[in-house]
Amino acid sequence: MKFGLFGGAVRRGETADSASYGKFIDYVSAADRFGYAGIFIVEHHFSGIGQVSASLNFLTYLAAKTTNIRLGTAVTVLPWHNPVLLAEEVATLDLLSNGRLDFGVGKGYRDIEFKGFCIPKEEAQARYEEALEIMFKAWQSRERFSYHSDLWNFEDIIVEPEPVQKPYPPIWTGAGTPASIARVAGAGFNVLLDQYGDFGLTRERVANFRAACEAAGRTYDPMQLGLTRAVVMTGSSRETDEATEARANRVGAMDRFGRLPGLPEQPASYAESGQAPDDAAIIGEPNQVIERLLELKEFGVEYVLMLATGTPETLGNFADKIMPALGTDDQAIGSAAE
Repeated sequence: MKFGLFGGAVRRGETADSASYGKFIDYVSAADRFGYAGIFIVEHHFSGIGQVSASLNFLTYLAAKTTNIRLGTAVTVLPWHNPVLLAEEVATLDLLSNGRLDFGVGKGYRDIEFKGFCIPKEEAQARYEEALEIMFKAWQSRERFSYHSDLWNFEDIIVEPEPVQKPYPPIWTGAGTPASIARVAGAGFNVLLDQYGDFGLTRERVANFRAACEAAGRTYDPMQLGLTRAVVMTGSSRETDEATEARANRVGAMDRFGRLPGLPEQPASYAESGQAPDDAAIIGEPNQVIERLLELKEFGVEYVLMLATGTPETLGNFADKIMPALGTDDQAIGSAAE
């Protein structure tokens, strides 16, 4: 089993953006030293809480500060970008990181972001599909080409540099419903499963992805499925209760940004319900965390992306107390593009 991180710098209280970014850089550098497999940087815009808004820039800096950890976007919303310029930026990051990029893509869902970029939300699907088509052509063509459509008109171009990973970096995208999982598998992409689906739902989704890969003629590789989870290792039952309450309150407050993926309805906060919103989070003392992770492993999860909310110290503790029990190995994260 391998472990990665999912998140990004967030301004807390009156902390300056520079301080929050600096702490997160130290955090990712520590993860690299402790043997974590990857980091997916969450990108959002106009939230007012200091979230990362330029993940490719940030990952380029992290590429220079790290050696082995893979560097992912979660996600780059394609409808907001010029696909040719984006193809150049992605290929440059793959080159500078020596082939460590995991390119997470999506269509976007927050109204405030579409409005902020002056992109009609109803065009999201068409822009997403066309951007992928153009970028795939740009990455694989070593001759000049042209492309014309209602959205884009590119004449006599060639994208440089070439990406290190061939034919292009692994493409990751979120999915949850059987239909969306089947589309991801059929396209040859890797899948990101959200942090909110409980263990029963996660079991179904893993089985759906395995079946969809087989139906598409793909060899199922568990490292092409990343499961995001809130994982908190505590030192006592009291700390477990406190962490559970804090997690529930955070999830219950997220409705300001829209309906959470993976949940049938927006959960109440802990203060409102007196209980955790779901069975998804993994919170407990080391033996309890190991037990829950082994349960995930039993139904095919091999790559867990932990929410990046801890400290270098908590990363080290997890690496010392949890990773050895889960049999981490040298298996590389699979590229659906291979």
